Amino acid sequence: MHLIEPIGFSLDEKAVRRAGLDYWKLLKIKVWKNFEVFLAANPQSDRFFFATTKTETPYFEQEFKAGDFLFFGSETSGIDTSILNAYASQCMTIPMGKEGRSLNLAISTGIVLYEAIKQNFNTYTKDVM
Repeated sequence: MHLIEPIGFSLDEKAVRRAGLDYWKLLKIKVWKNFEVFLAANPQSDRFFFATTKTETPYFEQEFKAGDFLFFGSETSGIDTSILNAYASQCMTIPMGKEGRSLNLAISTGIVLYEAIKQNFNTYTKDVM
């Protein structure tokens, strides 16, 4: 899991325990100072996908591959507009009804991640089993 600062939540042990993240110790976590530092270390930008409300392309129309990076912004401000503009063809949204959006970051991440796993089930099961 890659986290790019600024992040909108605490990573200290107390916060992780309170969130019930019992799998936290199983994750390999890398925290990056900003997107530019992340990009310098991971220049494969053709396999970046950005979740945003500022596009019409549904997440399930993307073709995910093992090793892709899925980006999610904060619940309040989302991903910086300059990044979304630079990667417009790689932006995706979770379609919602006219009533508005009510999905939090964890739910949104789970929805898109599950689609990526579904599309690559055979690749992922080789790593797990």
